[in-house]
Amino acid sequence: MGITSTSDGAGITTVTVDYPPVNAIPSQGWFDLADAILEAGKDHNTHVVILRAEGRGFNAGVDIKEMQATEGHGALIDANRGCAAAFAAVYDCEVPVVVAVNGFCVGGGIGLVGNADVIVASDDAVFGLPEVDRGALGAATHLARLVPQHMMRTLYYTAKNVDAQTLKHFGSVYDVVPREELDAAALEIAGAIAAKDTRIIRRAKEAINRIDVQDVHTSYRLEQGFTFELNLAGVSDEHRDEFVATGKPRANK
Repeated sequence: MGITSTSDGAGITTVTVDYPPVNAIPSQGWFDLADAILEAGKDHNTHVVILRAEGRGFNAGVDIKEMQATEGHGALIDANRGCAAAFAAVYDCEVPVVVAVNGFCVGGGIGLVGNADVIVASDDAVFGLPEVDRGALGAATHLARLVPQHMMRTLYYTAKNVDAQTLKHFGSVYDVVPREELDAAALEIAGAIAAKDTRIIRRAKEAINRIDVQDVHTSYRLEQGFTFELNLAGVSDEHRDEFVATGKPRANK
């Protein structure tokens, strides 16, 4: 359980997320994930990283129950910093990152996937940001890398999900396969990348990042500033408490 890394000896390092029951990652887990991805990229025996998950879904975002069970703002700050670190690690990893998305990919999962190099998904995969229903803001930066601008705004305001086939139509998902074929599909595209000269692919990853039209690090931290504002106003706690069913009354909107 937690974050594990394995290498196949042929240039592919697989980082697996396993936080039952729904892969809602605790604060420390986001930092551990960042470390695992960055360390894999620094290893010159690694030519490509696969990021995958065990269980019902790829990612359910931050562990809101952990946040609400913690006094003060420490857990909130750690979760925000941890997410920023993990999202950045996928983007800054020295080699391409292939994500294999099974089931649901929501909240923080969008930050991981939106910063990845290649996305493969199971045919039951759905993607979305329920942030506005949880009293938070964030990862519009990354959702905008998956869907066109007006679709991003619609999904963000409504907290609706979009399926993998739609993202394939938009060109952000490379392939959609039955769930039992997902790992094989990820290994196939990862193998094609791993077979290239890693010296060239590493420079290609750096070059592509440098010509990116969006500064994903700065724009995401800007979004998080509005999350902190909502927390200071007490709005976020109302929605998180409602989510974890603490029984605390919710003020009028």
